[in-house]
Amino acid sequence: MFKELLARTARRLDRRGIPYMVIGGQAVLLYGEPRLTRDIDITLGISPERAGEVVALAEELDLRILIGDPIDFARKTFVLPCSEEKSGIRVDFIFSQSPYEEQALRRARAVRIGDAEVRFASLEDLIIHKVIAGRPRDLEDAERVLAKNPDWDRDYVFSWLGEFDRALQADFTASLRELLKKGEA
Repeated sequence: MFKELLARTARRLDRRGIPYMVIGGQAVLLYGEPRLTRDIDITLGISPERAGEVVALAEELDLRILIGDPIDFARKTFVLPCSEEKSGIRVDFIFSQSPYEEQALRRARAVRIGDAEVRFASLEDLIIHKVIAGRPRDLEDAERVLAKNPDWDRDYVFSWLGEFDRALQADFTASLRELLKKGEA
């Protein structure tokens, strides 16, 4: 179910020339950590001003839009939540044009699924997303992915987390260091 929907979605996004990468639980699965996930999270390299295109895409994919005024909602929240009726799989399209996301989209990894190339967040960008999200499940995902993938670009990850620390007055780098300590124990 997930693979077929990922492949269909990737083909449609490519046809429309919309840059994207799969993040969240589906990307965690790619990097070797089996876990139950009920959704697909897709970061789009476009602003919410183009939400109408994504609404049309959702209709082409037979996805039900889960909110009443999708364009207004997307402009306010940067998310367009959808669901595939037959499978119940939720698909969240996330709009973004930040410098970080632009770079992450360029670094995305293409993976063949069926007859489509599906673009997934790089290992490093997945770690960044998970640490910034900061929920217990996200931090657990990051810890497990790091344990299974010891060769990752530490400079890239710590550099971006440092940027987010400064911009958001947070301490994401400390969160990652804590995860790494736990992994050494």
